[in-house]
Amino acid sequence: MAYAMPGFDYQRVTVDDDVALNVAVAGSGSPVVLLHGFPQTHLMWRHVAADLAADHTVICPDLRGYGASDKPAERGAHTYAKRTMAADVVALARALGHERFALAGHDRGALVAVRAGLDHPQAVTRLAALDVLPTLDMWDVLHGAQAAVAFHLYLMAQPPGLPEQLIGASADAFFGHFLDVWTRDPQAIPPQVRAEYLRASREAVPSIVADYRASAGIDVEHDRVDRAAGRRLAMPVTVIQQDWGAALGYDAAAVWRAWAPDLRHHITSAGHFMAEEAPAEVVGALRELLDR
Repeated sequence: MAYAMPGFDYQRVTVDDDVALNVAVAGSGSPVVLLHGFPQTHLMWRHVAADLAADHTVICPDLRGYGASDKPAERGAHTYAKRTMAADVVALARALGHERFALAGHDRGALVAVRAGLDHPQAVTRLAALDVLPTLDMWDVLHGAQAAVAFHLYLMAQPPGLPEQLIGASADAFFGHFLDVWTRDPQAIPPQVRAEYLRASREAVPSIVADYRASAGIDVEHDRVDRAAGRRLAMPVTVIQQDWGAALGYDAAAVWRAWAPDLRHHITSAGHFMAEEAPAEVVGALRELLDR
């Protein structure tokens, strides 16, 4: 790893039989776990984590399959199911001495966070999701020509082989595309951080594709079972997202409220990478959540 967060201690923590996670830890006080999104690593939290570490124990892992964490070969739908990745997070926190913790995730990390909140309500005290919809709803709202903005979801949903070959043949262009078009303030991701994101993603094409493939398959099945059973997020929940509803024609807050009765929903003017573009706004929302 060529770039690290100043003031954070790094370690590898075994969370499963063949998986250890790279994790950065700093601060003291009640624990907060921060989960990164695509195509990023834990470094996306560098500004937010530094602020929260003033009075919390802040835990920033690379998800399985990403960054410097282990990348097990896809041995079936469960390898990169969000249920599996959520279990990683609970095992990580427990290994670091925390049975209960607040959890915030961005993008892919938010999907893992939601699954952790549903599967492990005894462990997750508060939950924040940044710029994503729950998996089942995400597929439901994408339709027609507007769904072209999510072309990568459909590409990486395909059976093993073709997506990995296509993306691997031009990895920097593929991952760099999202860093460019999803950022309203290009200065928010400085060159050394961008280079680290591209390097880490280039080295993780099969596992990143497997993560997305799971979201078109087993993750949808798990959400459907929960929706049919009426399972919802029991803890206080904060959602921060761009105004997707205006663009795609749905009520984002209502979608989230169906899963999270104790919800505070915020619309931001920042781009997708809001923890880097508008860290003060994100910190404010997270601190409000932690005080609830």
